[in-house]
Amino acid sequence: MNNGISNVQNLTRMLKKAHENHYAVGSFSPRCTKLIQPIITAAMVCDSPAIVQLSEEEIIRHKVSLADFSEEFYRTIRNLLPEIPLSLHLGLTRNIELIREAVDVGFTSVMVDASEMDFADNAAFTAEVTAFARPRNVTVEAALGRIGTTDSAGTDNDEELFTEPEEAARFIKLTGIDALAISVGTAYGLYTIRKPRIEYRIIRAVNALTDTPLVLPDGSGIPNAMLIRAVRMASGGISKVAIAADLEQAMLKEIGMTGQLTEKEINCIDPQLMDTAQRAVDLLIEERMRNCLYSAGKA
Repeated sequence: MNNGISNVQNLTRMLKKAHENHYAVGSFSPRCTKLIQPIITAAMVCDSPAIVQLSEEEIIRHKVSLADFSEEFYRTIRNLLPEIPLSLHLGLTRNIELIREAVDVGFTSVMVDASEMDFADNAAFTAEVTAFARPRNVTVEAALGRIGTTDSAGTDNDEELFTEPEEAARFIKLTGIDALAISVGTAYGLYTIRKPRIEYRIIRAVNALTDTPLVLPDGSGIPNAMLIRAVRMASGGISKVAIAADLEQAMLKEIGMTGQLTEKEINCIDPQLMDTAQRAVDLLIEERMRNCLYSAGKA
């Protein structure tokens, strides 16, 4: 269900077009309902497709419900009447009940992260989700390889966590997924100890074996030049980039606060101050769309 709004779609056409034309669609996580509008506004200004996402961890940490998040997403669309492709995406979960709830309230794609399981269990669980989602016109992204965190140093064993290209091709065939998040050296969160890194050879190798669009699980904190190289590769590169922490930090800087605020706390911020924060997030997203993702003008 997408509440009858025709430009709200799953990821199939959106990512296929990106893969074929060497750009990436930004999957922006506002972490609260107040930052949904600047994502859509920026996409309208840039004439760019965009994905608005919320992960299971963010639901818990920021105390925002799937239903409220979806309601604000569709309310914003009805108010702004954007004529660009948009998707509402559930990220980073292996909770089947949460996936069912997301589909029920209008999410158009889901990201299953069962990468901590062994290959067989990951594939079996992901295939189960695909079998549920496909008849409901909901696309499925999955993960293979382990993504680290930015507050821990890389180790000599990092290579063991990277996505193995032949396994990736086999995983896609077994599960029928629509997009694959791969581990190439990036990490979740703000880079404090380890340094940003992208193993481009893995992207090239996976793209040589499959035409399924590839996803960079977290593009926050990655230098522009590194992102551009990953997106613009002749082999098709990365077709979807998740960006979360950068948006939150832009908001916090404008409101003069730190830490992880809940939905309730953000809703209590002075409206004028929040307007300033929303504008900062808007400008950040426009910059990413124009100068890193190359999705501007691709709607």
